[in-house]
Amino acid sequence: MDNGTYLYFMLFENLGYIRYAFFSLGFILYFAIILFNVIIMLVIFLERTLHQPMYILISCLSFNSVFGTTGFFPRALTDLISDTHSISGEACVLQAYVIYTYAANEYTILMLMALDRFAAISKPLQYHNIITSKIIIVSVGINVAYPMIFLGINAILTSRLTLCGNKLFKVYCHNFEVVKLSCESTIINNVLGLFILITTVITPLSLILYSYVKILIVCQRSSSQFKGKAYQTCIPHIVVLLNFSIAVISDVTLSRVVTLELPIWLSVFLSLEFLIIPPILNPLVYALNLPDIRKKISCRINPSR
Repeated sequence: MDNGTYLYFMLFENLGYIRYAFFSLGFILYFAIILFNVIIMLVIFLERTLHQPMYILISCLSFNSVFGTTGFFPRALTDLISDTHSISGEACVLQAYVIYTYAANEYTILMLMALDRFAAISKPLQYHNIITSKIIIVSVGINVAYPMIFLGINAILTSRLTLCGNKLFKVYCHNFEVVKLSCESTIINNVLGLFILITTVITPLSLILYSYVKILIVCQRSSSQFKGKAYQTCIPHIVVLLNFSIAVISDVTLSRVVTLELPIWLSVFLSLEFLIIPPILNPLVYALNLPDIRKKISCRINPSR
């Protein structure tokens, strides 16, 4: 993109006074996401008993939620109350990078969670030797760095494209939508995008499914008490995985299947689902379903109990 290139979010046009209602709703959602996830992170950080691999990964999930939504909400809220809805090419590429990194990191963390539960359930006696907090921290660092590097390369390639249009029919910067505006060949962008999709989404998802299938097999051979304990720790992870996967599939389908005709409000909701529902649902799932976190939050809120 040339310096001075601006893109325009067309879906913010002609909203009238309803934009103030959307702004209020968006502000409440963003505040709730930040509040719930920060509570989870603080409780895990402050409670030494929660300095275990599974809880470290849960705190990483909360941090990633804050990171991803911060890449979307401040900009969207500003556009809702502004009369102009333009964004510079550089800022657009940066926003797309943050949002895509958030999505890739989510699958990375969910993959590590699945592998952690697989080790805990299949090798309970050796678990603490196989999975340690140090191993988890190093694994998170390596697996998060990978998509950040390749998505950074993808962002640089996108920023170098010459665009023949400047209208985005989205409420945030979507890399594929920007690439479609290009006047030149985008085959390198498309090949790299496919490679990133395979390595940051399909591969982690395959490992997640493999882990939970193996967990299910182990549980079927175990006592009912063991099954109950295993399901108690796995079900929240599975709920989070399904929720996020459905949201991502909805967004990818809307971007790639151009013949799909849906009402604008439904298209916007489906494209935003992965940025809104998982970040607010994840901390609630873990706070309500994992007794250790629930008790520690309760103790922090009401120390007399």
